[in-house]
Amino acid sequence: MLQPSAAREQVDVALVLAVDVSRSMSTRELEIQRDGYAAALEHPDVIRAIGQGAYGRIAVTMFEWAGSGSVRQIFDWTLLETAADAQALSDQVRRTQPRGQRRTSISGAIEHALTRLEASPWDGFRKVIDISGDGPNNQGTPVLDARAEALEKRVVINGLPLMTSDGPGGGFNIEDLDAYYANCVIAGPGSFLVPVTKWEQFPEAIRRKLILEIGMIGPEQPVIRLAQGFQFGSPQASGDPYDCLVGEKIWERRRWIFDEP
Repeated sequence: MLQPSAAREQVDVALVLAVDVSRSMSTRELEIQRDGYAAALEHPDVIRAIGQGAYGRIAVTMFEWAGSGSVRQIFDWTLLETAADAQALSDQVRRTQPRGQRRTSISGAIEHALTRLEASPWDGFRKVIDISGDGPNNQGTPVLDARAEALEKRVVINGLPLMTSDGPGGGFNIEDLDAYYANCVIAGPGSFLVPVTKWEQFPEAIRRKLILEIGMIGPEQPVIRLAQGFQFGSPQASGDPYDCLVGEKIWERRRWIFDEP
């Protein structure tokens, strides 16, 4: 893995991987997620996609997130050009132990990702936040405000809604999480989401998602599902407005579970 020179070199994509570790996911699910990212980073199709870019290299960083302020960096900005680079990074991810944390602040994850993009030692032709999550925002800034900040800075947000029900905190989740991500989270030209309904799908889903984010190329197209009336790549939805504060409202109704007696 190469280190940056003093000048900000160009890369095809500056990519932030923001990985949900909220306690609504079980230990097993957290491990599947970790191993899925590790496998995707070293996959030959991902390496091929990197090599076919205009510059033939990308810069990537990864952190775990949950509630506001619950951020744990997995690896700092790293340049990926070769299979050896990717293998070293994949091994680093596998050595980590995911740590579940309380609450879900998608907005906090977006805001932290934006600070990481500003700190990148490489200049990405495209700047992308790849955010996974198994529930709606229920803490911190409203998610629409964080998304608007990303749009203002010309940053694309893509989503990986985890529509599974194996974890212990399902009471704070919603059935139409894909629609929530389509209407409230993803943003920017060409933005997309890849829903995961079974954990067996995760390794392939994250691999296909990375290929599309790196170069919009590859033999396969991701399973993209958008809310009714939502225009692909647009931050706005038409028709009946979607309630992007649904997570906050669910938390207010159920917060008594965590209140002291």
